[in-house]
Amino acid sequence: MVTDPIADLLIRLGNGARRRHDSINVPASRLKREMLTILQREGYILGVEDVTEDGHPAFKVSLRYVNDEQPMITGTRRVSKPGRRVYVGATEIPKVRNGIGMAIISTSKGLMTDADSRRSGMGGEVLCSVW
Repeated sequence: MVTDPIADLLIRLGNGARRRHDSINVPASRLKREMLTILQREGYILGVEDVTEDGHPAFKVSLRYVNDEQPMITGTRRVSKPGRRVYVGATEIPKVRNGIGMAIISTSKGLMTDADSRRSGMGGEVLCSVW
C-alpha cells in the first residue's frame, strides 16, 4: 500500500524519464487521472490510456522527450505532503522556476495549474510543482 499516491506518481514519472522509457504504468485513481490530464494539456507528457495490470486498473502514461533525448519533465517536487499541508490564497500562488515550470493546485473547482488558478482568483492546496 502506498501512503502518498501523488508522490508515487511523481517519482514514477521522474524515474521513467531518467531511464528513457517510452511509457510507464501507474495505478489508477481519479486524482491521478486529473493530474495526468493537466500534464498532457500543458505538454509534459504525450498521452494517457487506461490499462489493466495484474487485474487492477492502471494508466499507461506516454512520456515526452525533446529531440528524442532530453525528457520534458526534468524535475518534480511534492509541495503539500500528508504530514504538512500547504494552502495558499489567490495572491500567494507560487511561480515555479520563475514561470518555466508549473504548480498543480487543488481548488474548490477542481485541479488547476498555477496560471489558471491566478487567472480565476482562486487559492487552494499546492499539490506539486513540475518543471
